[in-house]
Amino acid sequence: MGFWKRRQKQRRDEPIQPLDEESFVEPEEELAEASLEETEEVGAFSKRAEAMPEESWKEEGIETTPDDPYLRDLLPALKRLDRLLEQAIAVAQTVYGPKAAANPFRGLHISKSEAEQLLTREPGRPVFHFPDKQLEETLSDEALGEGSRLAWLQQVFNLSSFELDVLLLALAPEIDLRYERLYAYLQDDVTRRRPSIDLVLNLLSLTTAEKLKNRIYFAPEAPLIQHNLVQLIPDSQQTSPSLLSHYLKIDEQIIRLLLGQENLDSRLAPCCEMVESNTSLDEAFFNTGIKQALPALILQAREAHRPLRLYFHGPHGIGKRRMAEALAAKVNRPLLIVDLLHALTVDPDFERVLKILFREAWFQNAVLYLEGMDTLLREERAIPYQALLDALAQDAGIVILAGTQPWVPRGRIPTGVIEVSFPIPDFAERRSCWQANLAAEDRALSSRDLDSLANRFRLTPNQIAEAAVTACNQALLRSITQAPEELPSQSRIQPTLSDLFAAARTQSGHELATLAKKIQPKYTWNDIVLPDDSMAQLREICQWVHHHHQVLGEWGFDRKLSLGKGVNALFSGPSGTGKTMAAEIMANKLALDLYKINLSTVISKYIGETEKNLERIFTAAENANAILFFDEADALFGKRSEVRDSHDRYANVEISYLLQKMETYEGIAILATNLRQNLDEAFVRRLAFTVHFPVPDEASRRRIWAGIWPIETPLAKEVDFDFLAQQFKLNGGNIKNIALAAAFLAAEKKGPVTMAHVLQAVRREYQKLGKPLSATELGIVAREASA
Repeated sequence: MGFWKRRQKQRRDEPIQPLDEESFVEPEEELAEASLEETEEVGAFSKRAEAMPEESWKEEGIETTPDDPYLRDLLPALKRLDRLLEQAIAVAQTVYGPKAAANPFRGLHISKSEAEQLLTREPGRPVFHFPDKQLEETLSDEALGEGSRLAWLQQVFNLSSFELDVLLLALAPEIDLRYERLYAYLQDDVTRRRPSIDLVLNLLSLTTAEKLKNRIYFAPEAPLIQHNLVQLIPDSQQTSPSLLSHYLKIDEQIIRLLLGQENLDSRLAPCCEMVESNTSLDEAFFNTGIKQALPALILQAREAHRPLRLYFHGPHGIGKRRMAEALAAKVNRPLLIVDLLHALTVDPDFERVLKILFREAWFQNAVLYLEGMDTLLREERAIPYQALLDALAQDAGIVILAGTQPWVPRGRIPTGVIEVSFPIPDFAERRSCWQANLAAEDRALSSRDLDSLANRFRLTPNQIAEAAVTACNQALLRSITQAPEELPSQSRIQPTLSDLFAAARTQSGHELATLAKKIQPKYTWNDIVLPDDSMAQLREICQWVHHHHQVLGEWGFDRKLSLGKGVNALFSGPSGTGKTMAAEIMANKLALDLYKINLSTVISKYIGETEKNLERIFTAAENANAILFFDEADALFGKRSEVRDSHDRYANVEISYLLQKMETYEGIAILATNLRQNLDEAFVRRLAFTVHFPVPDEASRRRIWAGIWPIETPLAKEVDFDFLAQQFKLNGGNIKNIALAAAFLAAEKKGPVTMAHVLQAVRREYQKLGKPLSATELGIVAREASA
């Protein structure tokens, strides 16, 4: 057991060494008359405080506020300090000389006489030698009454009586600035207004040996320093100051504790929030098992006075903080919420910040909630992460950590963290959450619409609550816009299912938008022309989504599947045959967002980088409630059996990784390729759907030509769709380009779209394809093809 684990023996048990007559010179009469103003002040205060009853303190104008229980505990110790300083000043007048008090340059220069006087002192001997035994007890004895915070500090940090005296000496200037002037006089330097270690040792040590021994209380491992109860501030005027010249500053947290100030430490304000919660678990949408187990666990920890460390992990908005608030309310404690990302910026010394955080929770008797653990799980923050684990291992309170990733136990010391997963609510929980939040807005939905919302969007409780409010506000705005002269009652305005779907979409996909291109779907089933079988497969994909809950949930297939709970499909066919359009139609039909990812931009020539890019995309898409459309998939796929070199072998690894991520994705993932023949059959067999988009035949081209024109477009009757379909074997994408170009030609001529405009646009399209056509090839000899 170290020295700081042992209580210092009371100095009253140690005889005070008498001063020999030669070493003590009685002050002369004129020196007494030239005593300091501070000497008279402190002496007068001590005598009056001892003589007056407490009731007369306020009447005499002495700011002691005895009604304050915290200051009342400290007041006896401060009066004892005054008497100590009074005697020290009396001795100091002899040591420093009678003219010291009137010298405005004290401490700023040293005269020859002062130097000679310094040489007369015994090295290391305390400056102040008291001629009597008036201070037979330590300063802090009278402040250690039952229930006092000073006594609590002594117990918690195992402080000796000497260390409590140090705290009082450092605390005094925080209560009354006159102590700064007194300390400056006693240190023979007007610039040293805070107690230095040398002053503390001189005041609290009786012999040279004791002064040297007491230095150990300021060692790095001593409680005062180790627990940051006081800080050692080096003298700014010295390049390499000695230990004795360091100033003592009591920590702000300790000041607040001793003075009974319950506000949050100002250093923690940028990253902390203290919450007095009355949250009830009955109103929260949590898994039933979690709602029952965690309150019992935290109550047991409180009753047994043992530490409890919980780690909540799950997506943002899942309710981790709400659960923490409810648990804190369960044990009648406040919740100290800490943003770890901001905590890293409070002070470069993160270990010191952690000490302040954990101590604040301790002092406030609060449950500590540390959110943003993902910030510390990065490789570059391994040191702060380790510091947190060390602090956890040493803490005896209730600590809750929160993040989105599973727990990573890397500590040198076992922390005993209990991991609690907060998954996305299941279908029934999401449905109940939608219903409750709409009811809170005085709105209601049909059972079928509630099913659609809960089935289509895997949202957290917070996201559902926000989406419900947004949809109701959108409906109100639309109602006022349509009839601005009327102010309808909010309760009479019901959001449509489209409002709710749109609001739900705004709650997800934000991270994915930085990695993929979001497409606003506009096409419908009437816009696409495909063979009947291909159309049937597209509709079947939508049906899988519509009945996802019924088949996997109600019919129990979820228990039979470890992978493949989402929908994955392959769209193959030449460019321009409608693959992207089909994805847009499905997104429009299902009211889901559509994100397009060009695989050619994902693939990297550096080994391992492609997998990292894919991981980022699927991680961002995990809760995006969106359709992923991977275009140009043939840039990655090839015959897996054809391995010519290490790069081919590694390409197979990339393909397998993409397949694995698609199988675990619970949404819709679509791969589009122009080269179906390049795909390995083993890969194709693992996809739920393979939809072929062929080059349209003549009949299909005729339907495309007829349906490509918007109803508002002025189209001349002479435009011959039969001729165009028969003469030009083009894909739907080419036909769309031709129709748009012909419309611009007609707009320039300020007339309707004619056959001449269409043929001119056809010629330009073939030029882009590298197949220029003559007038004869266009099938027109005397027509104004170039008009």
